[in-house]
Amino acid sequence: MSDQIKHECGIVLIRLLKPLQYYKDKYGSWRYGLDKLYLLMEKQHNRGQDGAGVVSLKLDQPSGMKYLFRERSNQKNSIQEVFANIYKNFEYESDHRPDLFEDPEWAKTNLPFAGELYMGHLRYGTFGNGSIEHVHPVMRENNWRSRNLVLAGNFNLTNTDEIFIALVELGQHPKDYTDTVSILENVGHFLDEENELVFRKYKNEGYKNREISYLIERDLDIRKILERSSKRWDGGYVICGMLGHGDAFVTRDPHGIRPAFYYHNDEIVVVTSERPVIQTALNVRYTEVSELKPGHALIVKKDGSISEEMVAVPQKRRSCSFERIYFSRGSDRTIYLERKELGRLLAPKVLEKIDHNLKDTVFSYIPNTAETAFYGMLEGIRGYLVKWRMEKVQELCANPDPQKLEEVLSLEPRVEKIAVKDVKMRTFITADTSRDDMVAHVYDVTYGIVRNNVDTLVIIDDSIVRGTTLKKSILKILDRLHPKKIIVVSSAPQIRYPDCYGIDMAKLGDFCAFTAAISLLKETGRQNIIDEVYEKCKAQQNLPKEEVVNYVKDIYRPFSDEEISRKITQMLTPEGTHAEVEILFQTVENLHKACPNDNGDWYFTGDYPTPGGNKVANNAFVNFMEGRNQRAYC
Repeated sequence: MSDQIKHECGIVLIRLLKPLQYYKDKYGSWRYGLDKLYLLMEKQHNRGQDGAGVVSLKLDQPSGMKYLFRERSNQKNSIQEVFANIYKNFEYESDHRPDLFEDPEWAKTNLPFAGELYMGHLRYGTFGNGSIEHVHPVMRENNWRSRNLVLAGNFNLTNTDEIFIALVELGQHPKDYTDTVSILENVGHFLDEENELVFRKYKNEGYKNREISYLIERDLDIRKILERSSKRWDGGYVICGMLGHGDAFVTRDPHGIRPAFYYHNDEIVVVTSERPVIQTALNVRYTEVSELKPGHALIVKKDGSISEEMVAVPQKRRSCSFERIYFSRGSDRTIYLERKELGRLLAPKVLEKIDHNLKDTVFSYIPNTAETAFYGMLEGIRGYLVKWRMEKVQELCANPDPQKLEEVLSLEPRVEKIAVKDVKMRTFITADTSRDDMVAHVYDVTYGIVRNNVDTLVIIDDSIVRGTTLKKSILKILDRLHPKKIIVVSSAPQIRYPDCYGIDMAKLGDFCAFTAAISLLKETGRQNIIDEVYEKCKAQQNLPKEEVVNYVKDIYRPFSDEEISRKITQMLTPEGTHAEVEILFQTVENLHKACPNDNGDWYFTGDYPTPGGNKVANNAFVNFMEGRNQRAYC
């Protein structure tokens, strides 16, 4: 509960379709595109705090004039640092008239980042280290504009090793062993081939080299480049790119695992990782923002033409349900409604656990991200109350006792703000022996609301992954309120399997559900299952990923969800807790009811959308058994 989970990155692509003078005349500044870029990145800052980067491209710059500009930061508050450095270029200098800086034509000629094409990226690093070289956008530079490639993405590949080997076999010498460099060089290879193909065609027709450069820029087949590049990619990805002459694209994986949305009119094209940020920044309606289809690419040519084209055969849609439960901005209409529905579907189970006794139950939520699911749970409880009141009123007959009638009509769920995270405890300054005590005070509680040894306290959270904060902090502080019982409710099902498509949940030993299942196997004399799964996983390590079976499922097979929940409760209840504790989880069936269009549930079921996922799950189990505390993929 409330354990920090790091996750996928955020992207922004902006293409201005009019000359800079147009934006000066209509919006008061040629910096319209750059200002929108800043706003769209700030609105997505939750998607990555490890770094930020921006690239700007000027169209049709003369030879000898720089046309690509990049600014990156891996510091704290990286977005602010990036844009502070960019806007320094626009400060008035003594040798220039102030009005020149507002002149679009002069700015494009003289100022960096005064361009028509922008790319922004917010990084959460799941691979590589935190050095500035690993911050997107990344560049592959060349003296021919059409061979310059800039990429930024929200992606994780399960088979970087395969792509790296393929590049080496082509004769390349990649400068680093990361998924970012591998994709950059992979796309770059097919970009080079497409350049060569078009060059030979026009050379054979007698055109001069200088003429051919223009024809290459006009005729490059972006769809074909992406189709050929992505054939080997196994994972979840949204990758945006630009070429030095002005073509741009955003491509999405065939299962739609990672999100991408776009909007365009006659003056701008915008692509982001989340829909509501476009709605806010451009003041457009929900229906005006489109979702980029799985397996497709949005391609914006230098001439401003826009198309959405298939570059990989779309597969069964398996977009990430964890996006809906936790990561995406709750201001998206569908995500807000889905989170409420997740809470509403939990209401019957919660009512059963409190024996429908609302008078002696207090409802709350931790952390703030669980607030929407909390509202949904209350809606479900109030729905029950409507039926209960109708039955009670009928039982009171035609002339009810006014006091009894008032008791029936006035009964409502008791809703309170119980826990407040009011300070960031700097536990790193504390010695190991006292760090746990510091963690236990990260939250403060509202005293005097819960009746001692009478009330049941129901707390809803959006997910329980490791359970560390729950055990070391939350349950301890809630127990100080002296409730009779504490029920912790997760709006997500039990997280049992590692992710390999963008969210930092790659080690089985981190999951309280996995630890509980292992403990149950040992306690019930079924150590042999653990050993058999290890042998099966080990035997598959050299198989092609397409042949791998996820044998980690066998760890959970002997037990019901309720048995594992009880074991998790036992494991996470701190020693000395006075209140009875129970932990409830959402069911996978209800998850699919709440999020019918986003059924990527591999965290909970082990049903991975790509072959690489099965391989990652097995490798994670081998790592666990062999005591290696590392990610199961590269």
